[in-house]
Amino acid sequence: MRKNYRLAKRKYVIGGILCLVVIIYLIRLFNLQVSDDTYKLNAESNAFFKKTVYPARGLIYDREGRLLVFNQPAYDIMLIPKDVRDFDTVAFCSLLNLTKEQLEEKWADMKNPRKNPGYSSYTPQKLISHLSFEDYGRLQEKLYMFPGFYIQTRTIRQYNYENGANILGNIREVSADDVKRDSYYRSGDYTGDLGVEKSYEEVLRGKKGMEILMRDALGRIKGKYEEGIHDIAPESGSNLTLSIDMELQKYGEELMQNKLGAIVAIEPSTGEILALVTAPNYDPSLLVGKERGNNYAALVADPLKPLYDRSIQGRYPPGSTFKPSQGLIFLQENIITENTVFPCYHGYVNGLRVGCHGHGSPLPLKPALQTSCNAYFCWGFKNMIDKRGTKSYDQLEKWKNYLVEMGYGYKLGVDLPHENRGFIPNSDYYSKSFRGPRWSANSIISVSIGQGEVLATPLQIANLCATIANRGYFYTPHVVKEITDTVIGEEFKTKRTPSIDKKYYDIVAEGMRMAVTGGTCRLAALPDIEVCGKTGTAQNPHGKDHSVFMGFAPYHDPKIAVAVYVENAGFGATYGVPIGSLIMEKYLKGEIAADRKGLESRMLNSNTIINSGVKSH
Repeated sequence: MRKNYRLAKRKYVIGGILCLVVIIYLIRLFNLQVSDDTYKLNAESNAFFKKTVYPARGLIYDREGRLLVFNQPAYDIMLIPKDVRDFDTVAFCSLLNLTKEQLEEKWADMKNPRKNPGYSSYTPQKLISHLSFEDYGRLQEKLYMFPGFYIQTRTIRQYNYENGANILGNIREVSADDVKRDSYYRSGDYTGDLGVEKSYEEVLRGKKGMEILMRDALGRIKGKYEEGIHDIAPESGSNLTLSIDMELQKYGEELMQNKLGAIVAIEPSTGEILALVTAPNYDPSLLVGKERGNNYAALVADPLKPLYDRSIQGRYPPGSTFKPSQGLIFLQENIITENTVFPCYHGYVNGLRVGCHGHGSPLPLKPALQTSCNAYFCWGFKNMIDKRGTKSYDQLEKWKNYLVEMGYGYKLGVDLPHENRGFIPNSDYYSKSFRGPRWSANSIISVSIGQGEVLATPLQIANLCATIANRGYFYTPHVVKEITDTVIGEEFKTKRTPSIDKKYYDIVAEGMRMAVTGGTCRLAALPDIEVCGKTGTAQNPHGKDHSVFMGFAPYHDPKIAVAVYVENAGFGATYGVPIGSLIMEKYLKGEIAADRKGLESRMLNSNTIINSGVKSH
């Protein structure tokens, strides 16, 4: 009998099709029963209601134990869409002082997957946030009229001070990106935004809990499932103790009223930031509650940029506060000794001219720091970069590397978001600018006195001052001291030491002391306290020069290092020096001496914004 190969092939084809159909059914069953939780959610939601219990967010204290940030209850209207039946919208709107159009808009936003990613009719959704206590009370009494609705209690922030908004930050509702990035969040949750609220979000937020409630056949809540033995208790967030002295912070903000700029105060021996002032600032309570959105939009639109933290984000020419770093580099590279003298013919004159004010000439390093001589540091820079037997390219790289070790040119690593790195030019930068290595010290001489392409943040200037105060080392500046009885991490306890001999810091510190006793920083002198300082008048191509100061005290046992930067305020001695000295006096003595009250009043009441060319609202 002849075999029918066509029938045999057909058998295999039919078998294959049957196998494929079985596989498709198995995959679909797997998706329905394992991967897709829609039916599971539907079944569970008919019998149980799993209610999220939000933890208390961690509290925030200052270094003296003052409570800065705490929690207050907030009420949101939640609902499970599939459980919502026809309800009296007129009564609902009347209870909450809403129009029907407003309710319809909120309902549409809730169901819009772009505005509310992860929307599901089986899971709790937020309809209205931040109910007033009065609205909450009225709705709670009538809640039985609105099946599927319930009130979720959360916590929002409350502030004991109107200061430190740039440090504290705030909380906001999570975005779609937040939900995608971190499985902790669900739509309607809150997260830290700016300041320590953002950088320490994971320790502040705590862990959510859950209550499992039973439903009856009509979907009504009948109580806890098995007396709550399956409930999960929330875990409160950790508390933060800041290194900030809030009274000093408040005083600094008062001194900087009607000014643009920043104050940074550091405890040199620890790197703890005592005050971090940006001006203008704003009251952190503006970003709480129903008006948060409107207030935030107004802050964004303000031309004075109060949301811009000038203390860690502002990139400024450091001016003559840069000169101590230059002296340290020249000493370490044996370009000068402390007795090396350079001439000053009312400035640096060597094929080009860099002006300077009147003082004795020639002069060595310490008097050059005392009088803030431009010519001295121009000559030192020229002798280093154009050193015989070397290449300018290599010499500038050495110069740049020393500055990086001192904390310039890169982020210092402060525990706050959005720190700026400043800018220190390297050899490649100038080779590109000059279209080849056709440059010398004279081509870029302005960087030697903190001008030209050099840019620094006030935090970096204060950190250099702390390094000099410590005679050769610093700790990464930070604003958090403790996290619920746990001292901050190792990254803030590791000593960072630039490769410059300690003996050279002694020379520079003495020059800065001379600047206070008989030089450009005389206004910084305090009775019974040996202050060291350095002024800066940073040239500003867009308007009036910036007033800059850095200083530390006491000379032999430093407790505070300060940097002050006041935009468009003229000479360093006009605003930078007096504000810096008042900050040091306030911190070290607790009050301002009677004979300095006039100086204090002048700083508190002065207005430099009117000279800045920027108009506020």
